[in-house]
Amino acid sequence: MTVPSMVSTFLVSLSAIFFVVDPIGVVPLFLAMTAGDTKQQIRSTALRACLVACGLMLFFALFGRVIFQVFAVSLGAFRVAGGILLLITSLDMLRARPSSTRTSPTEEEEGAVKEDVAIVPLAIPLLAGPGAIATAMVLMARSGTSFVSALPVVAAVVLTFGASYFILRASSLVQRVLRQSGVAILERVSGLILAAIAVQFIADGAKDLLK
Repeated sequence: MTVPSMVSTFLVSLSAIFFVVDPIGVVPLFLAMTAGDTKQQIRSTALRACLVACGLMLFFALFGRVIFQVFAVSLGAFRVAGGILLLITSLDMLRARPSSTRTSPTEEEEGAVKEDVAIVPLAIPLLAGPGAIATAMVLMARSGTSFVSALPVVAAVVLTFGASYFILRASSLVQRVLRQSGVAILERVSGLILAAIAVQFIADGAKDLLK
């Protein structure tokens, strides 16, 4: 794998994973679930949520090929399925509303009253939801089987959750600076980019299936 191709894979992976994880969109829910917590508790919750979500994403990215073999699922079929899931998520983002593929109103209400929300629903399914997991698996499958080819995707996952931690840690500041309208604008721009990536996933998967 050449350096230019690794850089290209990294940039595509970073944009896809960051936009589908969408930490900025999680900020309002994070603020509601950590209302009344001290700064230390907020930092601890954000750290544990991002570590768990990152570990889960890396697990599925690295061992996704084994999962394909166990369930006898082709890469083409998974690309189409992952692309459809991403497309649904992106359409919700374009309308600036929470995606039902990530969490339900019931889960959000439960999270607001639970003592520890870091694992559920913050890490799963808000940060590492089905769409994010599917994206990581498809990107890893596209990049190849060697250790070097996997590095761009792994780096993109780690960088995404590193950024997610700092965004959630400063969630109150992000909310004040962007306000509701700013968050909605970023959601729509991210949704548009994510929709294009989703269509590409579906097109690549359809080509594989037709072969």
